[in-house]
Parts: sequence; structure tokens; C-alpha cells
Amino acid sequence: MSFADESSYLSQDIGEVDPDVARLLRAEVERQAETLEMIASENFTSQAVMQAVGSVLTNKYAEGLPHRRYYGGCEVVDQVEELAIERAIEVFGCEHVNVQPHSGATANEAAYQAVLTPGDRVLAMALAHGGHLSHGLKVNFSGRLYEFHHYGVRRGDCRIDMDQVAQMAREVRPRLIVAGASAYPRIIDFPAFREIADEVGALLMVDMAHIAGLVAGGVHPSPIGIADIVTTTLHKSLGGPRAGMIMCRADLGSAVDRAVFPGLQGGPLMHVIAGKAVALGHALTDEFRDRQRQVVVNTSVLADGLLGGGVALVTGGSDNHLILVDLSGTELTGADAEVRLDRAGITVNKNGIPFDERPPTVTSGLRIGTPALTTRGLKEVEMAEIARIISAALVPEVSESELGSLRERSRAISDRFPLYPRLVSGSAIA
Repeated sequence: MSFADESSYLSQDIGEVDPDVARLLRAEVERQAETLEMIASENFTSQAVMQAVGSVLTNKYAEGLPHRRYYGGCEVVDQVEELAIERAIEVFGCEHVNVQPHSGATANEAAYQAVLTPGDRVLAMALAHGGHLSHGLKVNFSGRLYEFHHYGVRRGDCRIDMDQVAQMAREVRPRLIVAGASAYPRIIDFPAFREIADEVGALLMVDMAHIAGLVAGGVHPSPIGIADIVTTTLHKSLGGPRAGMIMCRADLGSAVDRAVFPGLQGGPLMHVIAGKAVALGHALTDEFRDRQRQVVVNTSVLADGLLGGGVALVTGGSDNHLILVDLSGTELTGADAEVRLDRAGITVNKNGIPFDERPPTVTSGLRIGTPALTTRGLKEVEMAEIARIISAALVPEVSESELGSLRERSRAISDRFPLYPRLVSGSAIA
């Protein structure tokens, strides 16, 4: 049988080859379309990105860098990777970039590997105060390989305690200081971190995975040119494929490249790098920049609406794309609240808050973000209504019937903003 034969496995649609997976894809596109996605680390990527990620480039091995591969037949994928690199440099103004990391965590791992020796001291934000597990959690590779010390936020206002950062840096004398967070609703003072790093002779790394889209859109200060190394994902506020990227000073470029390959991973995912190129190309457009401004506006409106509805927020608001709901003064846990909002048609995640007295599996908070819904087209009017829905869902005595009514209100919003109307099968190439 010829590969070109329409009855061949290689030519059949997923619905013919594997109806079970096809059914699940349809179910997921329906779930995404019918609910309000407000997980701060999630976004909706474009059909163009999905087409690139689902392309023939998935067939190609390309270990090494463009024009320095360990495989033949890389003349096309070399151009793809070079395009992604060129666009990243144009978007962020960095000196050197490696677009091969498979994820944000592996980007961080490669960055550490490029400038650290196992056992070196590192100063980073505590996970319990908004940091990330790859910033030195004991059970994570980072905490097992390096000696991490952690700064946090002030108890009074839950802002990063820069005095504590400076004091710890003087005491610990770290080789590397890490700035960046996964659950911090305020702007991070990168120049202040740079000043502290210079004082103690440390390198500065910024993990901007959450705010990369805001930085690219010019609505958040950029760490580029301030930090020695900057890591990011592309699938959060940037709205690209699920993947990572490392930017750095030119003189650290070779060390970063070696840390990615052969130090950490083998063949890059060329289909995903193509998706990165598509997303980075879009980040150069006015439409993208307008959307990032709307993300910040939407978050502010949502925060104001929640505060007006009697919902407490960590730091009392937000400067970026996310807010942290503080349930510590109530009997409701983050885990309970996540389930309640799911029943009300809103997807969020439970999240610890600074100085949380409940365990990480329960938590006293919720992390709520606006990038996905902003990408979908929602603006201030919808955010104000969503704030009312969330506030009503978090009332202690809310009933199941009331949650059902709130779900209808959420569904009314989602119905006004169709998601992927042509992707009824859940596949961008169907």
C-alpha cells in the first residue's frame, strides 16, 4: 500500500485512526469554549501556532544549533530556528537567545547549569510566597543540586521585602540571585535586584515566564539589559506554544547553548520551535500590544470588582495579569473555592498565600488571571460581571441552585465570545 493511499494509516484523520482520542479532543475544545478560563498560567494560543506544532516538523531530529547539527536534512529547520531567534531578539531586545528549551523549568535548569556548579549558593523567592518550584524547592532538581536560600514578602503588605533580599545576599553571598514569581501580583523592581547582585558579586537571573507577554507588549518593565540571564515560557501571557526560552548577555551565550545541548536535552522539538516563531511574530504586532494593555486593564477591573464584592486580595490589588484571593479570614479553603467556581463555570486554581497556615493541598487562596479571557476578547464590562459571579460564588452559604444560576451567567458570557469556532474536532488541522 502506498503512503499516498487515502486508506493508509499515514493519511487517515484522527477520528478514523483513534476515535477514543478524537472524542477526548472534542470534549476538551467544548470544555474550553463553554467555561471561563482564568488560570493565570494558561492562555489560548492561535490556530496558526497549533498548525505549526502539529506540522511535519515533528518528524525531524535536529540536535545541535543551526548549521551545526548532528543530523543531515536540517536545511529547512535551520531556517525555522533562525526565524524564531531573530524574532525573539526583535521582540525583547536581547543579545543572545536559545529557543530550544522544552519548558520553563528546563530553561531554568539549563540557565543554572550554564553559570553554576552543583552546591553553589542561590538566592530566590520562596515558593510559599509566590516563587516557583524550580527556584529551589527541596524535592525539585534545583533544590537537590544547589544550595538555595529564600527571601519572601513582608507580612504587612505582602510586597517583596527588598531589605531582606539585601541582608540575605550579604550573609549568603550567593553565586546567583533569582527574581521572578508564579504568584506575585505586583511589578518586580529589577533594578533593585541588579543593585543587590552587583554589591555582593552575584549574577542576576530573572524568570519572567508569567509576565513575558506584558513585557513584550510594553506594559511591564523589562528585565532585559538588567539581568544577566532571563528565562521564560511562551504559553502564558505571551500566548504561544507550551515551551521555554533563554535570553542572556552575549558573553554567556556559548555557556547557555552548551547547557541546553548537550548538557540537558537532545533533539529540539522543531515543530514547537516553529510555533514559537509564529507566536513571536505575532508579538511584534499592534494587535498583540493592544491585547497586553487590555490584560492589565482587565485585571484591575476584576480586582476592583472583587474588592467591592467583599473579597480580600493579597496586596489589595494587582499591577499585572493576576490576582491572589485571600480566604484566610473565612472558613472557605482554596480547594473548596476552586470547586465552587468550577460549578459556577469559572476555572481557577487553589494557591497558597504568603504566611498561609493551611497546607499546599488545601491552601487559603485562589490564583486568578485574565490573559486567556482577554485573548478571547473579553473587556471591562465582562470582567465586572465575572467579579460579581465570583463574589457571589464565594459567599459562605451559597447553594447548589445558586451556583447553577451563576454557571448560566458564566455560560452567557462564553457564548458571546466563541472560541475556535472551526475547531469542532479539537484539532487545528482537521
